[in-house]
Amino acid sequence: MKIELPVDIKPLPVVPSANQLRWQRSEFAFFVHFTVNTYTGREWGDGTESPAIFNPTKLDTDQWASVAKEVGAAHLVLTCKHHDGFCLWPSAYTDHSLKSSPWMNGKGDVVRRFVDSCNKFGVGYGFYLSPWDRHEKTYGDSPAYNKYYLAQLRELLSSYGNDAREMWFDGAIDDVSRAHGQKYDFDAIFAAVRELQPRAVTFGDGGTDARWVGNERGVAGDPNWATVKSETIRFPGDWHDAAAHQMLTHGDRNGDVWRPAESDVSIRPGWFYHAEEDGLVRSPENLVDLYFHSVGRNSFFMLNLPPTQEGLFHETDIAHVRAFRAAIDRIFARDLTAGASVSVRGDVTELTFPQAITFDVLCLREPIEFGQRVVTYWVSYRTPQGEWKWLLEGHTVGNKKLDRLPMPVTATALRVESKWAKVPTYLSEVSAYLSR
Repeated sequence: MKIELPVDIKPLPVVPSANQLRWQRSEFAFFVHFTVNTYTGREWGDGTESPAIFNPTKLDTDQWASVAKEVGAAHLVLTCKHHDGFCLWPSAYTDHSLKSSPWMNGKGDVVRRFVDSCNKFGVGYGFYLSPWDRHEKTYGDSPAYNKYYLAQLRELLSSYGNDAREMWFDGAIDDVSRAHGQKYDFDAIFAAVRELQPRAVTFGDGGTDARWVGNERGVAGDPNWATVKSETIRFPGDWHDAAAHQMLTHGDRNGDVWRPAESDVSIRPGWFYHAEEDGLVRSPENLVDLYFHSVGRNSFFMLNLPPTQEGLFHETDIAHVRAFRAAIDRIFARDLTAGASVSVRGDVTELTFPQAITFDVLCLREPIEFGQRVVTYWVSYRTPQGEWKWLLEGHTVGNKKLDRLPMPVTATALRVESKWAKVPTYLSEVSAYLSR
C-alpha cells in the first residue's frame, strides 16, 4: 500500500540522479554474453582467436529482445567487446572484429541488430566494453592504449543512437596483464559516456553511477546502502582488501556518493554458452530466490542469458525465465493491505485492516529520491484476538526490501517502526502478500 508522504521532506545531502532513480526502480535486466568464447568453450579468451570462428547461423536479436520484454526485463546489456578484444561491430580501429568474420561476408553488425531489436520491442539497451584487451598490442602502453580505447568507446557510443540505459565497465584482469601496468583514463572514459549517452548509468567497482555487489552469485548484502565512500574505490578494478569488498557488498551509511548495487549472475554455471551446461540451468525457484536476495535487498538484478552458437537464447533458459516471471507475478498479484487505514506518527507506520489478512511476504519501500534513511526497522502485528506480537527486525530498506516469513501470519493490523538516529525516516510503501 502506498503511504502518503509529507510535503516538506528535506532531502539528505546524498540522493540519486534522475538516471540512477530510473535505473533502480526498473529493478531487472538481462546480460547477454556473446563473442568468440561462445565457439571456443572458454570464459576468458586470450585474444589469439581467429575471427573466422564467429559465425552464428540463426542469429535472432528479435528473440532476445522479445523474451526480455515478455518477462519484464527493463533492458539488455550486450558484451560488445570482451577481454579477448573481438568486437561485435565492424570497428574502424581494429581488424579483430566482424569485418574479419565469415558471418554476412564480413558486413555484419551484431550491435546494430541488437539495438534495432531493443527499439522494436520497447526495451532498453546497454553496452559492455571491456577495458582489458588481450588482443590489442598497445595494451600496457597507457597513453597509446587509452587513445585506442577511448576512440573505440566513442565509436560505439555514437553509432547506434543516444538512448543507452547502462554502460558496463568490467574490472576483471589477470595477473600477467596487470603486470603490464596499464593505467586507464577513466575520467575521459566517463566523460565520453556522459557526453554521448546522457541517459546511461555507468557500472563498475568504483567511480561509476552503480557498483558491483562484490560477488557473481546474484546476492546483495543485508544491510545494503546505496551510498558509498568515493575514495575507498575510485574506479573499476580499484579494490584490493576486505574493507573495500565489504563496502561493495553493503555500501556505507555515511557514504558521500550515491552508488547503488547491481547483483549480477548467470542463469548457467558459465557466463558464455557451453552445450555441456544445458542440464545445469538455474531453476525458476532459484531465480525467485535470487530476486528476493537482490531486488528485495535494495539492489538491481542483472541476469545473464548467453546465446548459443546459432545466436539464440536456449529454449531451456527461456522456459525458466518465463516460469520465474510467472512466479513473481503470482506472488505479487494482490496486495493484501489494500483498503487499510493508515496512521503515521513520527517513525511509526501503522496499518489497520477492515478484516484479517494472512500473509508471508512483506514489502517496504523508502522514497529514495530524498535519500536512504532507514537503518533498522521492527515489525509487529495484531492477532485476530487483539494481541500485539513481534514479527521481525530488519536492516536497511532503500528502493525495496522484501522479507519472507517461514510461515504465514494472520493479522488485523501491522506496525512498522523505522529508525535512524540522525534524521526522521519515511516509508513510501508497506505491502503484504501471500506466496503460498
